[in-house]
Amino acid sequence: MSHKLNMRTLLVTGGCGFIGSNFIRYILKKYKNRKIVNIDKLTYCGCRGNLTDIEKDRRYTFVKGDICDKKIIDKIAKGCDAIVNFAAESHVDRSIKDASSFVRTNVHGVHVLLEAAKKYKIKRMIQISTDECYGSIQRGSFKETTLLHPNSPYAASKAAGDHLALAYHTTFKVPAIVTRSSNNFGPYQFPEKVIPLFITNLLENKKVPLYGDGMNVRDWLYVIDNCRAIDLVLRKGKPGEIYNIGGSYEIPNIKLTRVILKHLNKTYDMIKYVPDRLGHDRRYSLDSNKVKRLGWKTLKNFDKAIEETIEWYKNNKPWWKRLKNKC
Repeated sequence: MSHKLNMRTLLVTGGCGFIGSNFIRYILKKYKNRKIVNIDKLTYCGCRGNLTDIEKDRRYTFVKGDICDKKIIDKIAKGCDAIVNFAAESHVDRSIKDASSFVRTNVHGVHVLLEAAKKYKIKRMIQISTDECYGSIQRGSFKETTLLHPNSPYAASKAAGDHLALAYHTTFKVPAIVTRSSNNFGPYQFPEKVIPLFITNLLENKKVPLYGDGMNVRDWLYVIDNCRAIDLVLRKGKPGEIYNIGGSYEIPNIKLTRVILKHLNKTYDMIKYVPDRLGHDRRYSLDSNKVKRLGWKTLKNFDKAIEETIEWYKNNKPWWKRLKNKC
């Protein structure tokens, strides 16, 4: 059934951010007959320069705007076949300082998109979410049926948006699907996140701030593998369902830090231990068997992907130096 869906025009929200820009580039490269409308508010972490190489592609249209703006969304959603919602406030530390923008974008913004999807009978609405909605797990892995236990304002706002999307499917038959991925990394990631922050700090010969004892465990997923999974869910996923997308590479933050130090020929004294983050989840782990049954698997192993990511930041210093001034 899903193969017969006409997905010629996608409305991508937050497409100037990290995962969104990689997704747009991936889709335009893979499909010659796809058109993409990208709406982005261009907040501190949204960079139009992330897509400079495709700005002149006739299949690509950029709109500067806010997903909370019903008039703009109404105007650009009409005629689109699907909505893929990457737009989100996403940095946990910022949500601890002030959660108001997180509630606005991650909950109200999702509501505006769902209303547009209902009004224009959009064929798919993909709500991009996070494993942080599940909270922390000591052993085993989160399944899509696991009860949510978000521990940060960021995670709580994302969980609320997910619930809203699924409720719109149940109540209004909006064909909404939720994807929850583990920690992404790769090119074009804003340098406040741990991997690009540590890489760029070390390239500037600055120490890297490691929370607590460094034993918090994360499951790392190369961004292009996530883009491939989202594309698959868009085409083959079942409306009203949730799909976990994990990298199946779990390591403590201290080990991740040492890997980056080794690649950049830096010593362990470049680590600066800092007080732990409030409500810091100890471990994330996703069971991704459901999306694997659709035909997905990771293609890029962690060692190769982290090496390529470090090289990308080495070769793109003007890009991240300008952005670090915004942090």
